[in-house]
Amino acid sequence: MIARSLLALGLCLSSMAEARAQADDMAYCAQLSDLYRRYLGNVGERVFPDVSASVAMDQCARGNTAAGIPVLEKKLRDARFTLPKRN
Repeated sequence: MIARSLLALGLCLSSMAEARAQADDMAYCAQLSDLYRRYLGNVGERVFPDVSASVAMDQCARGNTAAGIPVLEKKLRDARFTLPKRN
């Protein structure tokens, strides 16, 4: 009985930690998207938008942070931006 209670508690804590990590990733992805849009989204007289950045921002908005974060981090680093702190 005690073992089952401990297992249930462990699973509950694990799912809470996972939900927090996902929320942190969503917030970080949104920060990266905002930085990109604000400073790199309309640079110069570029006729064509950066498709990979657009797709990455869309992935962030849809919750697929694993696909969006690395692309936006690279774009911002390549433009010599300091990335925001990640929780």
